[in-house]
Amino acid sequence: MTPQRPQNAPPAFHLLAKPTGAACNLECAYCFFLDKEAFYPGGSFRMSDALLERYIRQLIEAHQTDEVAIAWQGGEPTLMGIDFYRRALALAEKYRRPGMRFLHTMQTNGTLVDDEWAAFFKEHDFLVGISIDGPRDLHDTYRVDKGGRPTFDRVLRGLRVLQKHGVDVNVLTALNRVNADHPLEVYRFLRDEAGTTWMQFIPVVERLAADGSRLLQTGTTVSDRSILPEQLGRFLSVVFDEWVRRDVGCIFVQTFEATVGNWLGMASSGMCVFNETCGLGPALEHTGDLYSCDHFVEPAYLLGDIGQRHMIELMASEQQAKFGRDKRDTLPRYCLDCDVRFACHGECPKNRFVLTPDGEPGLNYLCPGFKQFFHHVAPEMQLMAGLVRRGREAREVMTILDRAFADVSCDDPCPCGSGRRFADCHAGRRARDAS
Repeated sequence: MTPQRPQNAPPAFHLLAKPTGAACNLECAYCFFLDKEAFYPGGSFRMSDALLERYIRQLIEAHQTDEVAIAWQGGEPTLMGIDFYRRALALAEKYRRPGMRFLHTMQTNGTLVDDEWAAFFKEHDFLVGISIDGPRDLHDTYRVDKGGRPTFDRVLRGLRVLQKHGVDVNVLTALNRVNADHPLEVYRFLRDEAGTTWMQFIPVVERLAADGSRLLQTGTTVSDRSILPEQLGRFLSVVFDEWVRRDVGCIFVQTFEATVGNWLGMASSGMCVFNETCGLGPALEHTGDLYSCDHFVEPAYLLGDIGQRHMIELMASEQQAKFGRDKRDTLPRYCLDCDVRFACHGECPKNRFVLTPDGEPGLNYLCPGFKQFFHHVAPEMQLMAGLVRRGREAREVMTILDRAFADVSCDDPCPCGSGRRFADCHAGRRARDAS
């Protein structure tokens, strides 16, 4: 029986369901989720059919919108087998309201994807995310299987099968201490060899507790696999310089799309980490436990069991509302006074564990990198935002930049308005892009 809808319940949200819990056929060195098995000792790490039906029914009942995202993640969700997802699709149709449509998505490591999986995804219009960290040597640094063996060939094979069947695919790349030093190599591989047109770059930040564990979001130090802030800033800036000169409108980089959104002052950037508040991205474990966020699957952020309380009641709880507000309300003064706060909003709360220059807690570990990136892209962002406001296409920025820089000498002020010499600004970027 559906409970009365709480007045403060969100009309929609994007829940990540983990039908295998933390179970995975790989053992990527930086994966924060593998350790979550410790919260469910002795479990089977398989979502039951009864819970599957409860989840799909409650998810649909909880939405007031016509579009509902049914998103699967892990662990490795393909370990459940195709029949599990066929049942999920049938249940979605069973509980579908008139006019309702579903966005089916799955994030996978791709190693188990074959023709049967790809045909299934294509038939049901799945958006499939593949995790790949760049070309072979960079990918295989940390993305290995349970035996420590490299996975690049298996992942690329899965990607090619999906592409052969015409499945809508995007790529997720975890930026770590190694591949972040090779921005153009990673970007050009994803664009030119992997053949993807949509990319997500997710910085790896592994917080370590005093005992060296990473099970909880505690501690003020990071692992030696974690990206350094200055690496992140340089990686994003270098990739942006290539993208903004040749790929706008044909290659979509999630961070760049979200940044344009915030420069336009849109209500949502499209990335929770760059929004003012959060709390609309809960995670459902294979047991029915609902957590505030995928990055906070730990006891302090457990909202409850959807077998005991309806999902919409948990999403409307004060605990979840406070979790979302705290992203904004706990920013230190250093962030509140920042000139690029509108673009960053403090990024993800999981990364706010260092002190500000004034000694106030709550600064994002990645702050120097993001600040460098946002300052670096400001001139082009202003151009693209202006184009969009005038009803034109953002891709026109490429033509504008080419014309603006055509007859500029090295000692002239850069036309972008940075105040630097052309040789020290966009001329240097163009030389790097050509290399």
